[in-house]
Amino acid sequence: MEKTKISVEIQEQSKKIISDFNQKELKGNPHLRYIPEFKGNYLYLNRMEYNKINPVVRLEYTGNMKKWKFEIFKWSSETYDSEDLFFSGCEYINGTIQGAMKAGNEAYPV
Repeated sequence: MEKTKISVEIQEQSKKIISDFNQKELKGNPHLRYIPEFKGNYLYLNRMEYNKINPVVRLEYTGNMKKWKFEIFKWSSETYDSEDLFFSGCEYINGTIQGAMKAGNEAYPV
């Protein structure tokens, strides 16, 4: 199966979604925000928490902006896990970037 690389257009759409989430859900706090990082077909949603960047979620682009594959960062193994879907916030996982960030906020509250 061929991997789908995230195009510049999709990256820009994703950044806009993340910026809007930071403004609305994180109240525009300059010390608390999600920072996107794109690598291949992955979008890493890291969270800046008072000058420290922490991994939270990794999304795999499937070719559809509403059907990203979700993986939560597990501190116990320091890896991303797509199998662990029983954590506080898992109810927000719906294939969207917004749902992933909501799930991340519940799993790792600040």
